[in-house]
Amino acid sequence: MTTPYIDLLARLIATPSTSRDEDASAGILHSWLRSHGVDATRISNNIVALQPGFDPSKPTLMLNSHHDTVRPNPGYTRDPYEPAIMDGKLYGLGSNDAGASVVALIAAFIALKDSVLPFNLMLAVSAEEECSGINGMRRLVKEIGPVDMAIVGEPTKLKCATGERGLLVLDCITHGVSGHAARHEGVSALYKAVDDISRLRSLSFGHTSAMMGDININVTMIEAGTQHNVIPAECRYVVDVRTTDAYTNEETVEIIRHTVDADVTPRSTHIRASAIADSHPLVKAVDALGIEKFLSPTTSDMALMPFPSIKIGPGDSARSHSADEYVELDEIQQATDLYIKLIKNIQS
Repeated sequence: MTTPYIDLLARLIATPSTSRDEDASAGILHSWLRSHGVDATRISNNIVALQPGFDPSKPTLMLNSHHDTVRPNPGYTRDPYEPAIMDGKLYGLGSNDAGASVVALIAAFIALKDSVLPFNLMLAVSAEEECSGINGMRRLVKEIGPVDMAIVGEPTKLKCATGERGLLVLDCITHGVSGHAARHEGVSALYKAVDDISRLRSLSFGHTSAMMGDININVTMIEAGTQHNVIPAECRYVVDVRTTDAYTNEETVEIIRHTVDADVTPRSTHIRASAIADSHPLVKAVDALGIEKFLSPTTSDMALMPFPSIKIGPGDSARSHSADEYVELDEIQQATDLYIKLIKNIQS
């Protein structure tokens, strides 16, 4: 047995919506919401709706998830765009990440949109989450007006992430002097890179996050040399940095620049660590319902939000980006019920 929300999710699965190519799924969401009495608006491929009687004097709670997907895993044994229900599971690309959260949050928004709450409700179904694109949440936070807090729907097995690490990807280049290896000429840029890597492996930051611990640094790629007998004049390596709320991303980059003998260029600095205090009304509501809390190892649109947020939703992160992705139908109903209870328990 299906519901209008399961039917909506099936339509989204059947509609390719990889990041930066979500026009069709955005159209489906916009039309569906308006046909169900929600005055939704479209900002690029993002869909936004405010509850009736929006009061600017009240704080605003955003309900957010994303409708874009990654490209299908090459290991799929079924058509990723053919929604199929089997043994209580709905299969298809984006079912778990994050279509189930999208429809559960929509269901909760519709159930509560006419309620009197101590805050306004805003529904924001975003695009370009999987690539942190400029026309997703990065655009929304500039255009939708003040937001005070957010519930972000992602597959967490209905546990609540009260924080997640940020991400920096650094492209580093060391410079040497080319020479003939047989004559011990030149200065090896590769050896300079090795020294850099050694320093990075032992780098200790002065401050540690109470929630997230230390910043994690890993060198994940390295490239140097043109042939066996030529000392490399240049060496390139890539550093994956999982940041915390103890330092801004910009501060972290500068500390690393002063540690290594390389040109350091961050690919971006906008994927920031996110953390929320235990005293915040969102966390108090989570605690009141006895929901388990954790620190998320994965990033989401929380990283782009300049306001307190939590992450919670149906499904399992282990299924995300996997072949034959699925979500259990019961998980969607459980999430809808939990979202409604959670929102009702928030005291602004």
